[in-house]
Amino acid sequence: MSLLEVDAINSYYGESHILFDVSLHVEEGEVVALLGRNGSGKTTTMLTIMGILAPRPGEIRFAGQRINGKQPYQVAQLGVQLVPDTRRIVKTITVEENLKLAAFTAKSPWTLDRIYETFPRLGQRKNFMGRSLSGGEQQMLAIARALIRDARVLLLDEPFEGLAPIIVRDLLETTKRLASEGRTILIVEQNVRAALKLAHRTYVLNRGHVVMEATPAELEATPDVMHQYLGV
Repeated sequence: MSLLEVDAINSYYGESHILFDVSLHVEEGEVVALLGRNGSGKTTTMLTIMGILAPRPGEIRFAGQRINGKQPYQVAQLGVQLVPDTRRIVKTITVEENLKLAAFTAKSPWTLDRIYETFPRLGQRKNFMGRSLSGGEQQMLAIARALIRDARVLLLDEPFEGLAPIIVRDLLETTKRLASEGRTILIVEQNVRAALKLAHRTYVLNRGHVVMEATPAELEATPDVMHQYLGV
């Protein structure tokens, strides 16, 4: 039994059919990347796992428990945390207040010291308002808000989007460290090279269909797939 199992889900926006029988699995302690061009269904997959969209039909299981049909806050309480591409930090309160707010309903929250050890920059900026943070700092805070809830699975949606290369490098190293500590991660990322440095396995999506499951090495060994579906 995998920690996260997605079984033949179909998702819609209104009457528009977006995902077609998408299946994937993520083992505990594994990093899996969802890759594909814009509009391929990557974010829709994340939103469906979180319960923001309801699959019809299809089933999603977390730790053996069916979770589709649950509200997003119930999915989060079970240990699945989404870091959206919009980051969604509260910009009118401080970094530390953002963290405390995220930890408020967590069963076993991380300490602030542990968060600041993971993201030293946030410790330096803990009394700064969210709106005063750079894009990279906001992304650190968005990930930290998920970690402080002791997430069993992190869903990272485009964590490196729009960031300077030096910030991407730092976030990549932090994410690698989290993975090495056994954190389970499902990542959507347009930066294919960065994603391949992190992932144990990949799924390639195209127009709402899974067209390939492969290790990074297997994917890199198929340049025609890389070019056709990922534009690399």
